[in-house]
Amino acid sequence: MAGVMHTERSSLAHGATHSASHSSSHGMGPSAGHHPAVEQYLETILELEESGIPPMRARLVERLGVSAPAVSETVKRLEREGYLTLDADRVLHLSDTGRAYATAMLRRHRLAELLLVDVLKVSWSQVHEEACRLEHAISDNLERHLVALLGDPGACPHGNPIPGSANLVDPGPLQPLASVPTGTPCVVRRIDEHLQTQVDHMVELEVGRLLPGQRVTVKGLDDDVVVLDVEGVTVTLGRIVATEVYVSV
Repeated sequence: MAGVMHTERSSLAHGATHSASHSSSHGMGPSAGHHPAVEQYLETILELEESGIPPMRARLVERLGVSAPAVSETVKRLEREGYLTLDADRVLHLSDTGRAYATAMLRRHRLAELLLVDVLKVSWSQVHEEACRLEHAISDNLERHLVALLGDPGACPHGNPIPGSANLVDPGPLQPLASVPTGTPCVVRRIDEHLQTQVDHMVELEVGRLLPGQRVTVKGLDDDVVVLDVEGVTVTLGRIVATEVYVSV
């Protein structure tokens, strides 16, 4: 979800409620009236966990594009409201309520991405930011209609799992493309949420056909680039980008 926040939100809406209501279909739908800042912070923490990155305030500063004082203030507010806790190592941990809420928003974000790509034909490389806007407006009822329309998909267009789907597929162990040895064939499986916020790199992946399901072979790599064979075409990818493209070998 968490696309870059272009304005700082140092506090949450006064009327934000203290718990997520439960949708009839999945038992984790967010209740109406929460400020988008609640949803963005909690969803970003969940995304960091998904990528194996310990959620810390410094990571929220990087991902959300807000100041450290603003993040600290909002984290304190979320802690008081029971959405998360902060341990002695400064790692953030979602409470049951916070996790249910974050999971529901992540689900809606990824459903919105599928709607944009499959139905509205928005470019694969550009749907992330649009979905960030849409997810906050999806009600429990609209979510049910989206699931029916899209067929309860198991993954978003970037290969990330959609929580609550009955059609989740386990691709097995994944690793960053940048860590695959030279000469090794592999299959692109998912694109990290952080990389999705960088449209220029997403266009690079789209042009190079490095989409989920694509088979590639690593031809060479150094400190700066990874050279790939994509169906007989040589594609060069920055190593930093390749660290956020996950593959199965």
